[in-house]
Amino acid sequence: MRHKRLGDSDLSVSVIGLGTWAMGGDYWGASDDDASVAAIRRSLDMGVNLIDTAPGYGRGLSEELVGRAIKGYARDKVVIATKCGIVWGEGRRWCDQSGWSIKEEVELSLKRLSTDHIDLYQMHWPDPHTPIAESVAALMDLKREGKIRYMGVSNFSAEQMGEARKYGEVTSLQPQYSLLCRKEQANVDYCGANGIGTLSYGSLGSGILSGKFRERPTLGEGDKRGEFYKFFDEPIFGKCMELVEVLRGIAEGRGKPVGHVAINWVNQRPGITCALVGARTAAQAEENALSGEWELSPDEIGTIDGAYGRIFE
Repeated sequence: MRHKRLGDSDLSVSVIGLGTWAMGGDYWGASDDDASVAAIRRSLDMGVNLIDTAPGYGRGLSEELVGRAIKGYARDKVVIATKCGIVWGEGRRWCDQSGWSIKEEVELSLKRLSTDHIDLYQMHWPDPHTPIAESVAALMDLKREGKIRYMGVSNFSAEQMGEARKYGEVTSLQPQYSLLCRKEQANVDYCGANGIGTLSYGSLGSGILSGKFRERPTLGEGDKRGEFYKFFDEPIFGKCMELVEVLRGIAEGRGKPVGHVAINWVNQRPGITCALVGARTAAQAEENALSGEWELSPDEIGTIDGAYGRIFE
């Protein structure tokens, strides 16, 4: 497994990180808690050291599963990345990055994760009702108290990161970034120019780039990923399948899974530190982790980029 330094921090993270959104069971359809724990542990056994979660994934369930899974592993060998700012109550959820809310949330996350510190604590979404200065001040307090090691942001623009950096250190950005989603390129470039690491989410386009679909799927009950990722809508889905066939050709030539090609394309983009990839089972976790053991050639990257330009632009 290859590793990279996360921004200007002293964190060395695997180029494959495990994303745990689906383990919450409230957005991607029903999940199996024991299978989720097994997936986390298999990821760690395969050399993945960064586990990304959030209280918003299943109202804390995902964090609880991470806490269960890491028991028995040396704490300094696991990079726990979680988030703050998405809170829920009275049948709804909303964004709250106020200082008092962040300090309340971190205590709950520490308890669910069964740990005394969080390696990377990320503001999940910008809060239009709270000054960034207030949010960052609270996070810097938590860092001084030893409850978090580094502060990151998710879904922030370059302008918002610039504002945050006036009041504290921004170690990383978590943007949606994949072969199919490049709208964050300017923000990734900003990170690369300013010593900020990046953790891409949606690296497989919510599974579209895994190669398992050949026809437009009917998502199961409770599976709402199509509300967030629009790749399942036509005519985009058909174009995605055309691109996947190009990836399939490269994968077959290498004797690798199709998903490896898509993951490695992300990881070999300038400015990307780690590709976050979800897994529901130990087998999926193992397959994803193995993509961190090889790289695409420049010619293969050129073939992929050429196909993307022909199909989508």
